[in-house]
Amino acid sequence: MNKADLIIGTQWGDEGKGKIVDMLASNYDVVCRSGGGHNAGHTILVNGTRYALHLVPSGILHKNIINIIGNGVVVNPEALITELAQFEQLEGRFFISQRAHLNLTHHALIDQAKERQKGQNAIGTTGKGIGPAYSDKISRQGHRVCELLEPEKLASDLINDFNQNKAYYEALNIQLPKQDEILNKLQNYSKILSPFIINTTELLWQKMAENKKILIEGAQGTLLDIDHGTYPCVTSSSTISAGACAGLGLAPKELGRVIGIIKAYTTRVGNGPFPSEDLGEDGDKMCQIGKEFGTTTGRRRRTGWFDALSVRYASKLNGTDAFALTKLDVLDGFKKVKICSAYEYKGQKINYFPIDLENARPIYEEFDGWESIKGIKSYEQLPLNARRYIERIEELTGVKIQYVSTSPERNDTIVRF
Repeated sequence: MNKADLIIGTQWGDEGKGKIVDMLASNYDVVCRSGGGHNAGHTILVNGTRYALHLVPSGILHKNIINIIGNGVVVNPEALITELAQFEQLEGRFFISQRAHLNLTHHALIDQAKERQKGQNAIGTTGKGIGPAYSDKISRQGHRVCELLEPEKLASDLINDFNQNKAYYEALNIQLPKQDEILNKLQNYSKILSPFIINTTELLWQKMAENKKILIEGAQGTLLDIDHGTYPCVTSSSTISAGACAGLGLAPKELGRVIGIIKAYTTRVGNGPFPSEDLGEDGDKMCQIGKEFGTTTGRRRRTGWFDALSVRYASKLNGTDAFALTKLDVLDGFKKVKICSAYEYKGQKINYFPIDLENARPIYEEFDGWESIKGIKSYEQLPLNARRYIERIEELTGVKIQYVSTSPERNDTIVRF
């Protein structure tokens, strides 16, 4: 029986997972999302057409692949329906777990209200309601996708929830919709999404028994994990490899190769510590050339140099077998490039990832830059300085780089082994 391979972000998200999943998907029969919600954003460029995906697995661009949204995802029906409208002939190749939890309008209103209340101490969430949806799930007050099959009952249950928590919503100054308004929306969601709602865990087990090849697409990045990330400036779900198993109903021993996605520099969205952030000209240059603006929010991403310590930490959490390096071409033309290879921490030099990362300062290794690598498809054809940069990342992280992306296009990727 085949095992399920996993592609996972190894930084603070936005590493370019979508392109790598899309590139590798043709070798698989099933592509799955296991966690997160429509706060995730994958941009894929195919033949000059740009696709922005938030909930739908990246395998949707291949018509012979089955795509699964697993039980660990929080699903916003409205966002999902809008996204599905980009694609045709979805019957038989797209499914949603009946056990996945719903992320509805009131979740986003709570999210945004809480961020406003925090002022300067805001986490910097996307405001999409992901945290409140997961909070409802953990406190056993949530509603699942299977409930869309009975929209009248779900509308009534939601009104009961709102009435029981009336003081809470009033304190947040949130005006809630009436039952008939909720019911109209839910009936529309049910009509469109009902054909896709099934027991995806059973489907996945069946496909594995048939020796089909499974690919899991991680959302966000390891350093945003609820347990192991830079808490509290993290997402609300598990973003590590172990979380992918729980988010689909797979046993840990059914996980195969783990491919970590790393960007040739580092970015993060929102607040939180970021030791290698570059607030000067180089950071601006990386942002503009790399088009570092959020797929989901449009917010400018904070940019900085590659942080080998954080990536090594993330790789150990995930049991990473190999890396895919993206956006190396963004560094074309830089006279010097840097890698953070150690931290100055409370007067000492350290080579580990501390819990209070805000107290760490970067210690850099500097390298000569290169002219252009755009579109190169052979490792030997890369400029010597680019190869030295790649090989130093391998030495510092302890993981080999199998794929090197040399442009946003699907086919501009070097496969080394």
